[in-house]
Amino acid sequence: MPYLELSLRSTEAEQPRYERALEDVGALSVTLLDADADTPNERAILEPGVGQTPVWKSLVLTALFDADTDALALLAALEAFDPALDWSDAAFRSVQDQDWERVWLDQFQPMHFGTRTWIVPWDHALPDAADTPDAAVVRLDPGLAFGSGTHPTTALCLRWLDGLATAGVLDGAPVLDFGCGSGILALAALKLGAAGAVGVDNDPQALQASVDNARRNAVDAQLAVYLPHDEPAATYPVVVANILASALDALAPTLAARVAPEGRIALSGILRGQEQELLQRYGAWFDALQVHNDDDWVLIHGRKRR
Repeated sequence: MPYLELSLRSTEAEQPRYERALEDVGALSVTLLDADADTPNERAILEPGVGQTPVWKSLVLTALFDADTDALALLAALEAFDPALDWSDAAFRSVQDQDWERVWLDQFQPMHFGTRTWIVPWDHALPDAADTPDAAVVRLDPGLAFGSGTHPTTALCLRWLDGLATAGVLDGAPVLDFGCGSGILALAALKLGAAGAVGVDNDPQALQASVDNARRNAVDAQLAVYLPHDEPAATYPVVVANILASALDALAPTLAARVAPEGRIALSGILRGQEQELLQRYGAWFDALQVHNDDDWVLIHGRKRR
């Protein structure tokens, strides 16, 4: 199946704004490339590395969209979202599935988060450090869904879940992963001791990726996935939502209602500078909200009042 690929150059300072705009208008994935590398193979990564957002002063951003996306309408939407950015350099081409998947398989390496959590490519040898009874290992192939652990928003959530497990909060608890993407957070929670997990995403491709990854990790019986309008109303002791700040704002009453009294919530996908409005918004339901940063990205977490 072909996809429409948009590519453009960016500076390090402007990269978060470009990426946010591309995601807002429906990019299926955003790839960062070193604009000064000699060859594409030397420069490609699918997501910026942990603590490295990005590592280059000059970048090429590439974003995948559905093949039937109208390029001119897409440019108009991007210009409307952030008219201060220069979109005139944008170039388009049609690419196949295997182009994206091959780059991901070439670049993705095992990663360690917190004390016990490991994210390992499904076909990669298990690192010696992860080959212990206590390690929580998630074997992952995200396909075209967001979430391989390399983006700071995902890394922040993984470290938060690992910390909850260390404190015993996840033991036997059901978890809601809202905006589940590849299922990485729900699967990590299950591997860390959660009794069950529910994944919600508005992209059917993401739900399929979550189910496929759950099977790879032999936890498919513990994971249920839903489109937002099919999600059963329930409360959970642990809720994590790694989506855009605008969606976190709009969904605040819904997400707050999903958290049980004294339950925990983590909100990510937030650019630095967007957190104050969300702290005020979620402060209506949650006490002692805290902020953790990873470069330009922010995670907010707290406990719901009784």
